[in-house]
Amino acid sequence: MRIQFLGAAGEVTGSRHSVEAQLGGRPVRFMVDFGMFQGGREATTKNLEPLPFSAKEIDFVVLTHAHIDHSGLLPRLCAQGFTGPIYCTGATFELLKILLPDSAHLQRSDVERAERRQKAGKWRGDLPVALYSLEEVELALGQCEVLEYGKSLQLSDGIDLEFQNAGHILGSAIAIIDITEDGASKKRCVFSGDIGMKGKLLMPDPAIISHADVLVVESTYGDRLHKSMDETESEFIEVVTRTMSAHGNIVIPAFAVGRTQEILFLLIDLVRRNLLPHLSVWVDSPMATAATHLTQHFFTQLDRESQVTLEWFKKNPGAVDLRFIADVEESKALNKLKGGAIIISASGMCDAGRILHHLQSNLPRAQNAIVITGFQAYGSLGRRLVDKATKVRLFGEEVPVRASIHTIGGLSAHADQAGLLGWLRGFQSPPKSVFVVHGEPEASAVLAEAIRTELEWKNVAVPERLHTHSC
Repeated sequence: MRIQFLGAAGEVTGSRHSVEAQLGGRPVRFMVDFGMFQGGREATTKNLEPLPFSAKEIDFVVLTHAHIDHSGLLPRLCAQGFTGPIYCTGATFELLKILLPDSAHLQRSDVERAERRQKAGKWRGDLPVALYSLEEVELALGQCEVLEYGKSLQLSDGIDLEFQNAGHILGSAIAIIDITEDGASKKRCVFSGDIGMKGKLLMPDPAIISHADVLVVESTYGDRLHKSMDETESEFIEVVTRTMSAHGNIVIPAFAVGRTQEILFLLIDLVRRNLLPHLSVWVDSPMATAATHLTQHFFTQLDRESQVTLEWFKKNPGAVDLRFIADVEESKALNKLKGGAIIISASGMCDAGRILHHLQSNLPRAQNAIVITGFQAYGSLGRRLVDKATKVRLFGEEVPVRASIHTIGGLSAHADQAGLLGWLRGFQSPPKSVFVVHGEPEASAVLAEAIRTELEWKNVAVPERLHTHSC
């Protein structure tokens, strides 16, 4: 059996791993995830790169969750000739119906905007490229097949799949794939997907897996520890209180799926516990709005505390003035608000979407606050803000950064180093091969060394992109 790491190797985005095995006298190839690279021009180049093999050679895809860095190039794969099934959980499938069309729409809008600016003589450099169309999104959605948590499915002779809850976002899964190659004993391959933080908002703790022969584990925060939830709440309360007292706005770039819902639940819960006063909150992302309604639909998959908070808000809807913005004109009108507003908008890394307009309007004013709550990939606008840029370029114009920038790490949907090691300790014996992926080079290297020293596991590798490993 061979695994080729085509993305999320030495970086966080573009998760896609090719697995090849010999079954029934023929080679079988499948993908675990097929995500989009994000952050800067290099990401665009990687997204346009051809596969080292034909898409027609892929028998099926196992999808761990719906985030675009794991699912975002599935329509492109299908357009290139992949016709097999895409296995995912029911909640992931429902989220894909929201995320993938939105992704196609954003790409088309970016191209059209750039073409208009080019005609007006205001565009420099290459035009952006739309990676796929809405028609190709529909093609990919038509190839999805649902497998719920805890159910086992035979994908072909010698390959069985089971999903367990990864506790990352709604529908996120740890993929357990049992492979029995010709003339060999069964190997259990576990792909962590993105592992959630134990005790985090909304999601239950990630499932403990007892055995693996081959393990592919994420390392987004493999080199650091998150703040505790108590520290996170205190910092959040301080930012909100200070900014509201200064009659400023708070702008929160947030991933439409997962992070937006966590922030909403946190704000509502802080009001419920009388730690914050009445708040005015605008969610300006059609995708986030749809994902929030979907979260309510999958109520029973939430953790117990979040269920209690949601039930309380249903009985006390006036405690937080929560509004979901639908059309573009409403969105533009938010930029007239000069104080007292909490605006949550996508994208989470500030690379596209309505958040760009809100940053353009709010960054120049010192009484405002920008709250960063998630990972910001190298090259993204969000990363430049975190790295204390004094000015940024938005819509072809330089915008001064006078608003305060706050990074609140305790809300991360990813486990930190302690969380990852805690999850790994659930294995009853060390896997024969461990591959550390989905992290920037330092994070992956630090986690790999921690696994070797603290868990005393051997055969721990940090694979490079496009390299193939035999297992």
